[in-house]
Amino acid sequence: NPAATIPTPTDETSAPEFVEKAAASDMFEVEAGKIAMQRSANAQVKAFAQMMVDGHTKTTADLKAAIAASGLTITPPAMLPDDKSTALADLRAVDAGDFDKKYMDGQVDAHQATLNLMSRYAQDGDSPQIKAAAAAMLPTIQEHLDKARTLRDSLT
Repeated sequence: NPAATIPTPTDETSAPEFVEKAAASDMFEVEAGKIAMQRSANAQVKAFAQMMVDGHTKTTADLKAAIAASGLTITPPAMLPDDKSTALADLRAVDAGDFDKKYMDGQVDAHQATLNLMSRYAQDGDSPQIKAAAAAMLPTIQEHLDKARTLRDSLT
């Protein structure tokens, strides 16, 4: 099994680590979506951005509910980690003509990373309630990834 030889980045099967990464992903998606709704002139990109704001606001609520149900005392981070803050700053600064492509490229990458994170935790996570929430989020994240790829590939 070649997948078994790939080390898991940090310990994403521990609930605190997973919650930190999942919450940061949601925060990033909401903020990037808001930027795209302001900056994009493409109706499809704007609609995708709105779907990201709505979808990731919901997954944040779902994650908080799962944490409460787990009985664990984990507080999701209130601020983005530096790499995601930098990515948002880069998105705000990109030339208008390059914005849609840059946003959609970032969306494909971000959703693939989130899908990997959720899949790992859904399979191997240490909290049954949070594992169930991660598993429940997988179809939505896959749908977002598929839409992001299709939209990115349609941009010229």
